[in-house]
Amino acid sequence: MNTYIINNYSRLKPFLFFLPLFFLATIVLFLYSQNALNEKQYIQIQKDSFYFINHHLGHYPSFEYNLTQIGDALVFLSFLSVLFVYASKLWEALISGLLVSLLFSCSLKKLFSVPRPAAAFNNETFFIVGKTLSGHNSLPSGHSIVIFTVLTVLLFAFMPQNLKMKVLWSFAIVILGLFLAFTRVGVGAHYPLDVITGGIIGYMSGLLGIFISRKYRIFAWIKNKKYYPVFVVLFLICSICLINKIINEDLIIFYLAFISLVISLYKITTVSLYEITAVYAKK
Repeated sequence: MNTYIINNYSRLKPFLFFLPLFFLATIVLFLYSQNALNEKQYIQIQKDSFYFINHHLGHYPSFEYNLTQIGDALVFLSFLSVLFVYASKLWEALISGLLVSLLFSCSLKKLFSVPRPAAAFNNETFFIVGKTLSGHNSLPSGHSIVIFTVLTVLLFAFMPQNLKMKVLWSFAIVILGLFLAFTRVGVGAHYPLDVITGGIIGYMSGLLGIFISRKYRIFAWIKNKKYYPVFVVLFLICSICLINKIINEDLIIFYLAFISLVISLYKITTVSLYEITAVYAKK
């Protein structure tokens, strides 16, 4: 599996950045044409679309609230922790990409400082699921950035060789990403352009993560089994965090993420113990 992923990543070219940059430029031009390069008008031109999407998705609060948690890096990575032993290259790209996405998310949220829907509209006029978020950090959507960062790394890691399958695989990933990202509108946390912009930035972050891991191999050491005990400790800490989430919110998505993490812990611990036993056997 790891060899397949490495081969797929080696084929990627920088021109893949052209399309997301084009989309970002298109969004900027659209906002400029609507005189919406200011926060007040940015919110106003999306009011109707926000209410429309929120109204239709908000009728399924439990379902939406569970799905939107996948935008939490802890939850998403817990599901992918099963691949840690078998696809270290994937995890190199994931870590690099998520660090890049964190930089983008924090800096852009602070730069734009757009009020969230709960700070701009009457809270009784739309669905708010979960905690009411009313800060001035709506653009871009951090959850959408995480979702598309991770999905982009997965997209190219497991890209099929057959053209027809490539198209189907890419289409499925994009649809899944958009579906998950727009749950942020459904729970009343973001405007539509927040999640679209976040998705584009996430795609670029995922690509950057792949190119960084391919060229610099900063995290190449994670495939070395002697460092597995470190990840056992990290996964245990993540398990504790998930237990805390379960206690506070009791969502099924947290249970599923926890089960995935426990399975991964078992696998990593087994491999670590085997390596330790092998070392002592040689002595």
